[in-house]
Amino acid sequence: MRHAPLFVLCAALALPAVAADPKPEIERPTGKPQAVGVVHTLRQIPEACARVEGAFTGQAAEPYKFAVVRTSPNCQARARFVDAAKAKASEKSGWIFNDVIRVPSAACPSQMAVVRVWRKPAGGAPPKLDAQGRSRIYLKESVDAAKKGDLAELPVYAASMGVEGKACQ
Repeated sequence: MRHAPLFVLCAALALPAVAADPKPEIERPTGKPQAVGVVHTLRQIPEACARVEGAFTGQAAEPYKFAVVRTSPNCQARARFVDAAKAKASEKSGWIFNDVIRVPSAACPSQMAVVRVWRKPAGGAPPKLDAQGRSRIYLKESVDAAKKGDLAELPVYAASMGVEGKACQ
């Protein structure tokens, strides 16, 4: 009985964290505090040839900015990256909650940037096995299918950003 108030307090503190987001596929600790104006990489998604990067601005109106940047002009993307708000990414619409990245501000420890990454897998099936039991893709067949407009669906990634916590003066 003596520990009942402590248990209730712990349960009440844990409840908002559980209710906020579904469990992501990737679990990671909170990132290292970042200084104002320093651009830092939040996440790389090689299959989309993209890097998500952000920076604290030090401005009250827009304390954090993030952008999705192409990693290389020669990279051949095997996935697309779209805006989460336009895609309306949610588990109800077939998206999978992939990752949540939390980065505190070095100048204002009570403020934290939170980037949520969603993933929508492609609906395509792998190629059928050939006589040798291997799954192969042949260039001529792929070029012919592309000319017909019969392209395979690509996986899609989306990211949204928010700032949590109290702003510093």
